[in-house]
Amino acid sequence: MMKSSHGDTPFSLTYGTEAVIPAEIGMPTYSTAAVDAVHNDEELRLNLDLLEEKRECAAICEAKAKLKMTKYYNARVRGVTFRPGDFVYCSKDASHAVAGGKLGPN
Repeated sequence: MMKSSHGDTPFSLTYGTEAVIPAEIGMPTYSTAAVDAVHNDEELRLNLDLLEEKRECAAICEAKAKLKMTKYYNARVRGVTFRPGDFVYCSKDASHAVAGGKLGPN
């Protein structure tokens, strides 16, 4: 599951690395065969050191996406202001809703 606002998975934001699930077959893939245990541990430590920076970048991207959505919404919404003394139509039908069964209003 890829997060669209920043392109990272929740697993990578939590643990700092992507998960590799090996298939249960006899033929190894390049990603599982080329793993060096010592070098892999060093890389994982480096990824954990850089994890906070990656989280900050994801938070910045998410804030940019939220700001973009807010601007998009605010550009299309019509602002209405009411002053004391203005007449406002109030429908009383909504307060006397009939029970519609399981999916009806409470």
